[in-house]
Amino acid sequence: MKIQNMFQKDIERDINGVIKVMQDDDRSLEQELSEYIITKELRRHFRTFFDNYTKAIDQPTDKIGVWISGFFGSGKSHFLKILSYLLSNQEVCGKRAIDYFADKFDDPIMYAQAVKSVSVPTQSILFNIDIEGPLTKDKTAVLRVFAKMFYNHCGFYGDDLKIAKLERFIEKQGKTQQFREAFEKVNGAPWTETRDSFAFFEDDIVSVLQSTLGMSEQAARNWFNGEETNELSIAQLVADIQEYVDGKGKDFRLLFMVDEVGQYIGDDGDLMINLQSLVEEIGIRCHGKVWVMVTSQEAIDSVVHITGNDFSKIQGRFNTRLSLSSSSVDEVIKKRVLAKTDAADQLLRMVYDKEHAVLKNLYTFNNPVLDIKGFTDGAEFSATFPFVPYQFIVIQKVLAEIRKHGNSGKHLSGGERSMLSGFQEAAQDVKDKDENALVPFHLFYNTVHTFLESPIRRVIDRCQTAADNHDGLEQQDVSVLKLLYLVRYIEDIKANIDNISILMIDDIRTDKIALRASVSASLERLLSQNYISRNGDTYAFLTDEEQDIAIDIKNTPVDSAQVITSIAQTVYGEIYPSKKFKHDKYDFAYDQYIDETLNGSACGGMRLRIVTVASDYYGAPNERLIMDSQVNNEAIVVLSNETPYFDELEQAMKIRKYVKQRNVSQLPESIQDIIRKRQQQARILEERARSYIEKAIVGAKVIVHGEVMDIKTGNAKDKLDAAMNGLVESVYSKLNMVNRFVESDADILSILNGTDDGQIAFTGQGANNEDALNEISQWLELQNQKMLSTSMGDVQRRYQAIPYGWREIDIAALIARLISQQKISIKYGGALVGKDERRLVDYLRKKSEIDKAVVTRRIAPSEDLMRKSIAFLRDYLGAMDIPSDEDGLIRFVLDTFTQKQEHYQELLDKAYSEFRYPEKEVVTKAHDLMNDVLSQRRDNVALLTRMVQRQEDLLDCSEDMEGVEFFFKSQRSVYDEARRQMERVNKERDYFASDADTLEVFHTIATILAQPKPYDRIGELPELIQKVKTAYSGLLDLKKDEVVENIRQCMQDVHQLATEARDAGVLLRQADDYFVGKREAAKNASSLTELDAMITQLLTYKDNICRRMEVMSASHQERTTPVGTGTAQPAPKMPKITTLRRYDLCSVKRLQSKEDIDRYVDGIREKLLKTLESCDGVQIN
Repeated sequence: MKIQNMFQKDIERDINGVIKVMQDDDRSLEQELSEYIITKELRRHFRTFFDNYTKAIDQPTDKIGVWISGFFGSGKSHFLKILSYLLSNQEVCGKRAIDYFADKFDDPIMYAQAVKSVSVPTQSILFNIDIEGPLTKDKTAVLRVFAKMFYNHCGFYGDDLKIAKLERFIEKQGKTQQFREAFEKVNGAPWTETRDSFAFFEDDIVSVLQSTLGMSEQAARNWFNGEETNELSIAQLVADIQEYVDGKGKDFRLLFMVDEVGQYIGDDGDLMINLQSLVEEIGIRCHGKVWVMVTSQEAIDSVVHITGNDFSKIQGRFNTRLSLSSSSVDEVIKKRVLAKTDAADQLLRMVYDKEHAVLKNLYTFNNPVLDIKGFTDGAEFSATFPFVPYQFIVIQKVLAEIRKHGNSGKHLSGGERSMLSGFQEAAQDVKDKDENALVPFHLFYNTVHTFLESPIRRVIDRCQTAADNHDGLEQQDVSVLKLLYLVRYIEDIKANIDNISILMIDDIRTDKIALRASVSASLERLLSQNYISRNGDTYAFLTDEEQDIAIDIKNTPVDSAQVITSIAQTVYGEIYPSKKFKHDKYDFAYDQYIDETLNGSACGGMRLRIVTVASDYYGAPNERLIMDSQVNNEAIVVLSNETPYFDELEQAMKIRKYVKQRNVSQLPESIQDIIRKRQQQARILEERARSYIEKAIVGAKVIVHGEVMDIKTGNAKDKLDAAMNGLVESVYSKLNMVNRFVESDADILSILNGTDDGQIAFTGQGANNEDALNEISQWLELQNQKMLSTSMGDVQRRYQAIPYGWREIDIAALIARLISQQKISIKYGGALVGKDERRLVDYLRKKSEIDKAVVTRRIAPSEDLMRKSIAFLRDYLGAMDIPSDEDGLIRFVLDTFTQKQEHYQELLDKAYSEFRYPEKEVVTKAHDLMNDVLSQRRDNVALLTRMVQRQEDLLDCSEDMEGVEFFFKSQRSVYDEARRQMERVNKERDYFASDADTLEVFHTIATILAQPKPYDRIGELPELIQKVKTAYSGLLDLKKDEVVENIRQCMQDVHQLATEARDAGVLLRQADDYFVGKREAAKNASSLTELDAMITQLLTYKDNICRRMEVMSASHQERTTPVGTGTAQPAPKMPKITTLRRYDLCSVKRLQSKEDIDRYVDGIREKLLKTLESCDGVQIN
């Protein structure tokens, strides 16, 4: 059966694709009313509208605003037009509008509401405000449009309010017919045909106004020349509307049906407020008899940029808000265009039952975003044939996106009306085919091509011309290009080969595999001529400008080295970023190569080489790869060529280089937009290239150190890890000799100290690093035989390198083990380093030290030398527990002689520097002898040999030092005490001049202290020291008594003199305090000299105080002498008094006989008499 014969209605009939509110011829109106489909969505909106509208019939209301919103093509204008016809219940082709809806409302209640709505007399003023509005919009533009349309509806000339107001005035006078006849008589033409040009007929109009209205010529001309106002307020217009409605009867309704209000107002808040004020005034004044119904592309809250109370008021004016979508567009199309005859429905259901498996296979999309599918059952197949269900979903998005992205395309409707015509036209294209035919998606291009911008059409037309001329293109290529344009902005279907092939299906019997191959060939041809671009596995239509840019990008040269560098950054910067490969305990540095280029710096060890399609290695035979990988100690990873990673990165670089070369900011905005998209494409290409590189690594061929490895892994990192693991095991063939590891310096110290329990942790051949220890020992032996000096740095470098690869700390631990086993020695600065040396670990590990530390095979002392050394030490030290092993003996010798050397040095530095103690020369000689032995400490054999050679000197020295050691240990304190007593007594030796016994004791002590070896007589010193202390103490007590007596006599003298001097109380108190203080000082004094000095101080102080008191006394006597009235008497001469100290007069002396006393007294008398010869008196203090 031909498709054309399947439909209930003629597929060729004229259907209005886009409804226009002003299109009101009977044929159009009849088709619209009869074919209007009330979908589920529209039923909901009709119910809402009728609920509000019918209430207003019975009860007055001010809620008379209806806001109908929806995007282009949602049917809002059609809905408004149908409401206009329905409510005014016009007669169309002999049938009332309500009668067309008798079988359209499936709800009886809703139909009853519709009948009630049309039962009242109603007029509608239906207009498109964008068409009828003035060219210049001011704040009152909405008001002026409403006034225009209202006055036009009344039969007046609404385009000019001046004329309309005149006509309304004439109408109210009942002289309209008279006026028009008079004008036609004067002018010769009907008024309604010439009033739009009234300005040219001033005389005619003035004459008619005079004759009809009785106006004077002056008044008529004043009106004509504009002295009458043209302005109109909302209140005035609403008053005119109210008057009009009231004049039509009680139940009359007037409807303002305004299309495209939202587009007209835009974001102009003043216009919106103008509309709101007008609707508000109509609601208040007309009480539901006048309604305002408007359409808008957006909901009211999206159009209006007003906040607060004003916005709430606007919403309140449009209480009935209806939002239309195209969710039921398929329902309209199926009923108006695709409804089948019974015979066709039966046939198509049979076809589906037979071919449903084929159909399911045909329409299996690759990763669709939306619910895009084929047929679900026979009923759907019949209802949609020759279309596929996915097309209803996708074409709606296509139309919306084309409108959004193309200026001309903005006139497209994205809803049912454009889709209606689109599906009708597509069905017409296949009308002559049979029940096996299907509509390919590219046929919808014919629906939109006339609305597209010329650059788009030009691309398609140029492609068509090339195909017609067989200029590298075929006819199918044009269809593919049209298809790619339609899905250009659709993200729901990925434009890859599989999906494009599905969209191109035009028959149930299509061979999908052959179609895919054919589509692939078309895509390649279109690509080669830059009609389309490829981004990964997706394809995109290119405009003329995009094609020009695509060609420029294609011709932009990019050095392949830059691409390789980018691959290196991806591999070694993101996929495999670690600079070292971790293998068990090891971290191996390796050289990173991309093709023949080193990435980063070289370490000279293993290599990982990634081979790209740009490398000479890429096509090299396996033999070369095997040989080179073995020679260079490398793993070669030849990337799989199954992913276009190189092409993706190259294309991204071409784009970036092209953008850098253009001054983008100075280009037209359209070009800038294309370039921005290209930059975004570059980012996507780079991201995808990373994924491709990972896949290329997973599928790569791997050659490791001369062997082709079959590595199966799930990701790139694991594959490279496996390759590197194999490389380590092959290159570092002696790596496993080390099977016991250390982790810190503490572990190495444990080995050196012999406390490392792990030395016996394993058993078996090679256990506990035995193979590694033997390897190092043999090499050091070989170095020794060659007489080559070997540093610890040499050892570290050798065994960290190929084929060993041991860790630096483990190598240090192995050397420590050999040191502990006394197989090798470490020398630093020429000196042998003992295994307990604090810095030995640094010498084994520290980079700044290892090249200074020399590793040598150890030369052991002979058994005879060991035996002699041990025998000497037992004799020398009187000890039997002398170590018998070399290290222990050497350490013992060094410790012993070092301690002695330090001890002797300390005696010289401290003891002998303080005082010349006995036998300093013996200590000096012993110290020098220790230094002589220790001077050979760098060589064990030399050390023991020197010790044995000087054993006689050492024994003599030990014997000589016995007295010194005993002295400093037990006698020094007694010696020092005797020395201190003698130093003190020698200062006051004159006090003992008459004490012969004590002087003898002094002589004995001095003799002992002066002896070279006083050790035998030091025992006498304690008793002699005590005798000195006793004699000194006796003299000290006598001297203290003398001082106290002097204090008593001084105080007595001062007190006696104080009685003769008035006002001496202050001096007396000072003197008493002073003497009391001296008395306490005398009690605590410990020196004879100190006490003698105190006596002198006492007498001097007393003499000073006494003189001051005498002066005070003499001054007082002068003041008390009577004054005579006669001649003045000369002042008496003051006597000369000489003061003698009692201490000077009476010297200290022991008197033992009468004669001693007589002589002592005679001496005092003689001193006194001699003193008196030169003065008037003697004062004894």
